[in-house]
Amino acid sequence: MKGIKLIAATALVTVMASTAMAGELIVGVSWSNFQEERWKTDEAAIKSALDAAGATYISADAQSSSAKQLSDVESLIARGANALIILAQDAAAIGPAVSAAADEGIPVVGYDRLIEDPRAFYLTFDNVEVGRMQARAILAAQPAGNYVMIKGSPTDPNADFLRGGQQEIIQSAVDAGKIKIVAEAYTDGWLPANAQRNMEQILTAQDNKVDAVIASNDGTAGGVVAALTAQGMEGLPVSGQDGDHAALNRVARGTQTVSVWKDARDLGKAAGEIAVSLANGKKLMEVAGSSSWTSPAGTKMTAKFLEPVPVTAKNLKLVLDAGWITKKALCAGGATADVCK
Repeated sequence: MKGIKLIAATALVTVMASTAMAGELIVGVSWSNFQEERWKTDEAAIKSALDAAGATYISADAQSSSAKQLSDVESLIARGANALIILAQDAAAIGPAVSAAADEGIPVVGYDRLIEDPRAFYLTFDNVEVGRMQARAILAAQPAGNYVMIKGSPTDPNADFLRGGQQEIIQSAVDAGKIKIVAEAYTDGWLPANAQRNMEQILTAQDNKVDAVIASNDGTAGGVVAALTAQGMEGLPVSGQDGDHAALNRVARGTQTVSVWKDARDLGKAAGEIAVSLANGKKLMEVAGSSSWTSPAGTKMTAKFLEPVPVTAKNLKLVLDAGWITKKALCAGGATADVCK
């Protein structure tokens, strides 16, 4: 009799354990790479949101390989992911991963980079506005002269969204002959080293006759500033985005004009919450703050856009007050911004 009771008890524990495992909500995150400083911040925010919801975080790093990212997504699905957050390495190549998830009934959040598929929820900041903000700051600092446009990765639709927003702001000055775009280049993989090499080649071709650079993120801005510094040209107006600590320090030191701050903590938190709600059965349009959006290619999407903030030497206190960066990190290297005095 005792043996029967023991077997029954063991069976009950096994069933309870299986039920607990079956009820566990798992969110898989596929990162394109971890080269950018900011992704660590995004990850922490996603993890925090999932922890608050009682969900489990699993992830994979594609290491800048679109082929690896496809296998990563397959692996995340096999590991039991109930929802996926994908930072796409290549917007065109990621399609099979979305289809694989859809076949399993697994919702996908396209994180910060457009995945042009109506089955994916698009979550990002307003990247066209980011481009406008970058250009406004550079135009204010250098209203005339020779401009260089350092764009993002050619495989990332955000690169063209940014470039479109930038052009909106400078177009009238270009038409008036005040600004001449002497060169522009995509930056493969958004890699700072590629941006630096592009800028070096442009400076050589232009005999250093460059007055301002609209660079599309802080990584590419870092490469641009390195190239300018090597030629004794540091201090030329240069834009960026992301609020990377190194970039904000450059703003404080006067070697970068603006970093459009997209608080990754807000984006990561939203991604975690959206992934959980979709995994729990909400439809895309039922997500709080979502709206219908049509891509430039005409794809009807469900999206949520967060608001960016341009940070210049005049309002660096914003990032300090938000706890985004310490004063020590912001003001390192003899920074001359008022907030550092």
